[in-house]
This record gives sequence, structure tokens and C-alpha cells, in this order.
Amino acid sequence: MRNLITDVPGILVGNADDARAATGVTVAVFERSAVASVATLGGAPGDRAVTMLEPEMTCGMIDAVVLSGGSLYGLDAAGGVTAVLCRQGKGAQFGGLTLPVAVQAILFDLVNGGAKDWLSEPVDKRPPYWDLGRDATLAAAQGFALGTVGAGYGGTTVTAKGGLGSASTRTRQGFTVGALAAVNAVGSALIGEGPHFWAAPYEQDAEFGGLGWPQKMSPEALAVRFKGQPAPATATTIALVATDATLTKAECKRLAIMANDGLAKALRPVHAPNDGDTVFAASTGRAGPPHFPLGGEPPVLTELGTAAADCLARAVARGVYEATALPYKTAVPDWKTRFGGGRR
Repeated sequence: MRNLITDVPGILVGNADDARAATGVTVAVFERSAVASVATLGGAPGDRAVTMLEPEMTCGMIDAVVLSGGSLYGLDAAGGVTAVLCRQGKGAQFGGLTLPVAVQAILFDLVNGGAKDWLSEPVDKRPPYWDLGRDATLAAAQGFALGTVGAGYGGTTVTAKGGLGSASTRTRQGFTVGALAAVNAVGSALIGEGPHFWAAPYEQDAEFGGLGWPQKMSPEALAVRFKGQPAPATATTIALVATDATLTKAECKRLAIMANDGLAKALRPVHAPNDGDTVFAASTGRAGPPHFPLGGEPPVLTELGTAAADCLARAVARGVYEATALPYKTAVPDWKTRFGGGRR
């Protein structure tokens, strides 16, 4: 176990980023098409091809999940992803054509200090996201970096630099569950000014410092902190949870709903008007079906959803813990610079 979403068999992840623009793209590629759905609980989402993941829609399988910076400009990334997937022969066949399905969610990192030239240059200056999507797909592998990389490159929270995080676990029934998160929340992953993480009760093996919770929650620690006072509220946390259990599209929908609560375990406030909080849920089916009766009480799905929420909380905290600050005077500081290496 690498403690990454790629511990789920059948998933590879690649990152690509543009340091000058302070933005990037992360792509989760499925070795075989996967069943998937989605749950969005934030008030300001941005996405591509997400509606078709609802259980009543026709499309039931996807080939990649794209997480990207760049707000609406970042939606170009899926084009680069599908170009690579098509050449790799991934996707469904329609009239002799190979059509990969890459769904996408975006986060807002346009005012983080990076040089977003396409916002002011002539129209022939195009955003970098198509190329970043292509490069991230070509880089997809079992091992990948966390922190200020990929879709998390330009992410921030109100109190610390955000970033890309991941985590994994196994359930009592032997299924593997993993999470991947690009953290750019309107709220905070830290209790008060830190160093403790809201997600501390779910931490494993000191993966984000091993500090636990403070002995006492003071009123100051519980005070609400969020972006937009007075700076622009540059927000949205986007994520993927996945399992090797065989699930239907409707069951993936329930998994996505339960997993979205992992954001509430790791961030405060959450699901705000300027958050996106889009969480994809996918089943690779490599471990077989959970074997619970249709229409009956689904205890295995309940455990999968709980594990996915816990993994997502851990992934959010790891994204913040592993991040490094951007090289700008007004940049949000990173956790390790402020608080050191961890357990004390």
C-alpha cells in the first residue's frame, strides 16, 4: 500500500503543472472503463460531462477523471486527455470511432499570483490546459507526487497553502478504497491558526504530522475563517474516491454522497457558496461484487462510503501538509514552514 488512490487496482494518476502560471492538471486514468457517479455540494462548481454521471442517464462508464486549475479556462484540459486516451485505444466504439469519456471538475486559482497571460494577451495566446491535460495523461503511473503539483499547484486555503492529496485504506471485507483531492477550499483545514488538522481523528501513521487534536477547543479556535474578507474568494475543492468493489452507477452515486462528507471532516466551513466541492466516485470492479441483496440493507456499501469519507478527509489534510508555498510576496504560507515537520 502506497497510501495513494492508485492502491485501488486499475487506476493510474498523472500530474502536469505550469510553474510560471502557478496552475496545473491531475488526471486519474482507468486501465479499463469504470462505473462512476458524482455528488456536488458546493455552491460554485465548474465541470465537464458531469450530468451524464447521474444514475438515470445513459452513459455508465468513464475512462478518466480530470481535476484542473484554471477555472473555466481549465476545462480545455479534458481535450488533451481524450486525445491521448483515443490514441491508446481507450473508450467505447461508436460507428468505428473510439470515443473516450473524460469527466472533469475545475477549481479557481486565477488570482494566486501566477502569470495568467491568456487573460490579457491577444486571442492567439491560448491557455495551457489542453497541453497540461495531455502531459498529465502521458505521465499517469502508480506513483505520483503530492502537495504543490498538478491540480493542487495553485490551490490555497484561508490559513495555509493547499495542494494535491491522496490516501487509501482497506475495508473489513477486503475491498480497497482510495481518495484523490485538489484542495483549494474557501475555509480552513486547520483548527484555528493551526497546527492541528480538523481531519486528525482519521489520520494514519502520522501521514500529516501526527499532532492529533488540541486538548481543548477554544472559542478562538472555533471561530469561522474563510476567504473573501476582503480578498477574492478563490475556492473549490475537487476530488475522486474509488474502490475495487463492483458497484452499479446508483451505488457509486451513494458512495459519492457519503464521501463528500469527508470534506466536512477536514475543512471548516465547507459546501459554501464559493466552494465547488465536487466529488466523483468510481468502481473498477477488480475485487468482485460486495454480495449484498438488492433491495436489502447494504452494509458493505455503508462501510465503503464511510471508508471513502475518511480517506477523503485524510487526502485533504495530506494535500495541505505536503504543499509548499508559491514564490510570491502575498502567497499563503505552507504548513511545514509555519509549524515544522510534524509530531512534537
